[in-house]
Amino acid sequence: MLFLVHHAHAVDATVDPQRPLTEVGRAHADRMAVRARERGAKPEVIWHSGKLRARQTAEPMWRACNPLAELSAARGLQPDDPPEWIRDVMQADPRQIMIVGHMPHIARLYRLLVPAEDQPEDFPQHGLVALERGAGRWSELWREW
Repeated sequence: MLFLVHHAHAVDATVDPQRPLTEVGRAHADRMAVRARERGAKPEVIWHSGKLRARQTAEPMWRACNPLAELSAARGLQPDDPPEWIRDVMQADPRQIMIVGHMPHIARLYRLLVPAEDQPEDFPQHGLVALERGAGRWSELWREW
């Protein structure tokens, strides 16, 4: 399985250039992590972009879903990075992976993996999409936001 997550709501860059999560964003990340765990999410590795807002969204996922998972910043997850970079890395990795990133990158990665006819709607803002690989293609199992 693969879990794609867009970071929770962050403060504006004019307030704080590091853009930490807002109080609402932190509460949302916590709720989304609990719902993901309740739906069976147990990633073996959680990669985030290294930006504060992505790390602050990844940490509740790690605590709630699998505190034994590898949690680390990964290259290729910045907002404007080509999604093919991380696709190639994660497709060579057999583990269950959670990727916590940014728009537009995470939405482009979703569109790259899931055939257009199987995409029920756009990637959810501040949401999570669970994907499963089967017969050489990815399909969406569920989503939370």
